[in-house]
Amino acid sequence: MGITVGVLAIQGDVREHVRTLEGLGVRATAVRRTTELDACDGLVIPGGESTTMAKLARTFDLLEPLRQRVKEGMPAFGTCAGMILLADRLLDGAVGQETVGGLDITVRRNAFGRQVDSFEGDLDVAGIDGRVHAIFIRAPWVEETGPGVEVLARVEDGEAAGRVVAVRQGSLMATSFHPEVGGDARVHRLFVDLVTDRAES
Repeated sequence: MGITVGVLAIQGDVREHVRTLEGLGVRATAVRRTTELDACDGLVIPGGESTTMAKLARTFDLLEPLRQRVKEGMPAFGTCAGMILLADRLLDGAVGQETVGGLDITVRRNAFGRQVDSFEGDLDVAGIDGRVHAIFIRAPWVEETGPGVEVLARVEDGEAAGRVVAVRQGSLMATSFHPEVGGDARVHRLFVDLVTDRAES
């Protein structure tokens, strides 16, 4: 396919994302250093623990390079904690918690509750034919979106019905759920298309 997509490999579902991307014919690589980041056409920021990931990104001297690449237009896709890291604004974050930013959204951390409140459900996702089975684990949701943000999916049932759980803004994407779990690569395909379009432009 001619593009390289990195997966930020300081915590979280790194192998699952790499496997999903490789299944789409994409060259995928783990990113722990700025030299590895520099070689990427796009980046996946996986789920994990958002405060720990931000601190580790700072420790690995990756936080500022990540911010710079996103500012320059590198496509990035955040899942769960990755959504938190790509958000410009954060609710219920830890004191002093940092983000990479780039997405004009306000995200509420752990909005769906604790680990025991994790759940699964089927969603309609803009740009994808057929329902997507979504797995939510201590997931955030999007509280507010800026004018340039496209809502891709909302929760349809239960107390959280109507809550925004997938967004796209330019070459940035984020989901509250974990599309790398369960073997459905269609959400990743949306992101790969963004990366390809950017690389060809």
